[in-house]
Amino acid sequence: MAAKIGATLADSTPYWPPQPTPPKGAPNILVVLFDDVGFSDLGCYGSPIKTPTIDALAADGLRYTGFHTTAMCSTTRAALLTGRNHHSVGMGCLSNFDSGFPGYRGKIAREAGTLPEMLKPHGYSTYMVGKWHATPLTETGPSGPFDGWPLGRGFDRFYGFMDAETDQFAPELVRDNTPIEQPTSYAEGYHLTADLVDQSIRFIADHQADAPDKPWLLWLAPGACHAPHQAPQHIIRQYDPVFEHGWDVEREQRLARQKAMGVVPADTVMPERNDGVRAWDECLPDDKRVFTRLQSAYAGMLDHADRHLARLVAFLEEAGIKDDTLIVVMSDNGASQEGGPLGMVNAMGPYNLKFEPMAEKLARLDDIGGPDSHSNFPQGWAMASNTPLRRYKQNTHGGGIRDPLVISWKNGLAARGELRTQFAHVSDFTPTLLDILGVEPPAVIAGVPQMPLEGVSFAASLKDPSAPSKSKSQHFEMFGHRGLWKDGWKAVAFHAPGTPFDTDVWELYHLNADFSETRDLAAAEPERVAALVAEWWKAAEAYKVLPLDDRFGPRFAENALRYHGARKRFVFHPGMGHLPADVAPDVRSRSYVIEAEAVIPPGGADGVLLAHGDATCGYSFYVQGGRLHHTLNVGGALATVSSAEPIAPGLRKLALRCRQGSDGRTFTLAIDGRVAGEVKTHIGFATFISWSGLDIGRDRGSPVAPYAAPFTFTGKLRRVVVTMDADQDLDGELLGEAEMARQ
Repeated sequence: MAAKIGATLADSTPYWPPQPTPPKGAPNILVVLFDDVGFSDLGCYGSPIKTPTIDALAADGLRYTGFHTTAMCSTTRAALLTGRNHHSVGMGCLSNFDSGFPGYRGKIAREAGTLPEMLKPHGYSTYMVGKWHATPLTETGPSGPFDGWPLGRGFDRFYGFMDAETDQFAPELVRDNTPIEQPTSYAEGYHLTADLVDQSIRFIADHQADAPDKPWLLWLAPGACHAPHQAPQHIIRQYDPVFEHGWDVEREQRLARQKAMGVVPADTVMPERNDGVRAWDECLPDDKRVFTRLQSAYAGMLDHADRHLARLVAFLEEAGIKDDTLIVVMSDNGASQEGGPLGMVNAMGPYNLKFEPMAEKLARLDDIGGPDSHSNFPQGWAMASNTPLRRYKQNTHGGGIRDPLVISWKNGLAARGELRTQFAHVSDFTPTLLDILGVEPPAVIAGVPQMPLEGVSFAASLKDPSAPSKSKSQHFEMFGHRGLWKDGWKAVAFHAPGTPFDTDVWELYHLNADFSETRDLAAAEPERVAALVAEWWKAAEAYKVLPLDDRFGPRFAENALRYHGARKRFVFHPGMGHLPADVAPDVRSRSYVIEAEAVIPPGGADGVLLAHGDATCGYSFYVQGGRLHHTLNVGGALATVSSAEPIAPGLRKLALRCRQGSDGRTFTLAIDGRVAGEVKTHIGFATFISWSGLDIGRDRGSPVAPYAAPFTFTGKLRRVVVTMDADQDLDGELLGEAEMARQ
């Protein structure tokens, strides 16, 4: 019998299929995708911000000056990953909402395979670190679905965050498909960028130990430089003297450097200041101090990220694999306008109608960039970031969609320190990589027939500076802002929300002769404008851009209503992990009740029963000093109600009732059904609670209330129930402004 079994095993076909063979000479691929970094912000594009690591990569490779994105983060990531236009794959705007129309589902269609899905059959291991923001946020909870998460879209491993932004000192972290806690605390020196680079090194070190002959793709997407702008203070402070001359002088200095470097043509004209931006000389001295520090926080965050990127590059050198690694550094869109004209020390307050006077900003000058700030710089500095381009992120003028692109590959590129002026679009990125590898895009992935790639490879320009730009036109659309590039010409329309699309004014620029879009030729060439606009409408129909929708707030409100539906009750049990904000109870602008069943031991107990948010905004229901407390934190302004008497030992029902009225909100505490304390306040969550999520039994992030996190409950928590009334009244316009600041 044994001999028969042995013969059967020896004669059988191997169970495991053979491993795929990588293309000959296939490089490792490192993609570094920065967030909200403007065209001029890297040192090698004209900035005084210290980015020696990126500058060295540029000196060893190529800089593109005609690389274009989609004006927003989710959309650029979708186009970059799939090689298709963002509307075509269902990411017409943001992953935060699903409008129901094919181009606006907030999730990458299965018919649009991603780069890691295309590379894995060719022997690549694939790793994702950092910001994802390509999954509906209502699908980022503990039950998924996980098919739109990084591991569901082709990556072997993931370490990062799912939302548009996160606190750099207390982030919302996920490993693979599971929320986790940060490995160390702010007090111990934690910063997300350092952690992401640590994890990147770990993934590659593990890979080299286990499969050194396999190529890998590492997608590193740091939070820098999306708000909140947070970095070590010693880095931030060194930039005050660099930027104290203001944004007007800074723009001129950057343009001069760009011309000297050849980044822009010598005849490039500086545009007028963007609408609503004051001349620096008109700002008051105290305003200038605040504005300068806010810019220093932004610069410090980018500088800090470059320092840690240096560690990753050094590791590749030490491992002997850098020369065989194709390294790409880029930004997902232009610098952000969401800081408004005055900037913000803690944006959570203003977006919840808790305004931040300049005197308050000045008093918190030294907090900017720290763990209890959520800072964003004023539009004047965003304008400088985008030098010499007009407007900002969200817009389809150059400031929103023209971005830096650095490519370095020691063993694959002969060029060193050269510029490339060809037009390229993010949808062209994946086709370019496939072209370099000699790989055809698959016709079917996981049983799903694939839509064709829509981008066009620009691989020829890697070797040939005279290679032509693609002959195919490229359309743009974001919140009704529109544009179309073709053969060096660009038609573009700025759209004011709430106005008819038919009244938008189309401008015309010959980019080959007008880098900064300052000479509008629409009046001189109406026929060309008409032809380009007609082509835009044709592309809009073909690529699922229609229907145009310029609504901000209503889209977010509709999505929340669609997701939560009639649900008004949430029950949380001990052992529950972290709950992201978008799937937590929506207690904005409404009445609600929190009820906790807890056992208080004879010696008393302390700790959090339920907390949602962080030090910049949120609420916490907790026991401290033997008494019951509830703290509402709106942009750092606290409203606390405490029980008049201590909580007696034993099983207790502890409750908080919020009643919303036209004149404010009343918070009432109850112990075993008896009123224990009450406070009335005018502050509340007008548009959002927090971009940090919810926990029971502890407050795992930066503390919402005046206690030291995590302030774990020392009694026995049986369950916590949140019940919401049906009186929610959200202001769509305010909601839209707040949500757009998040992106």
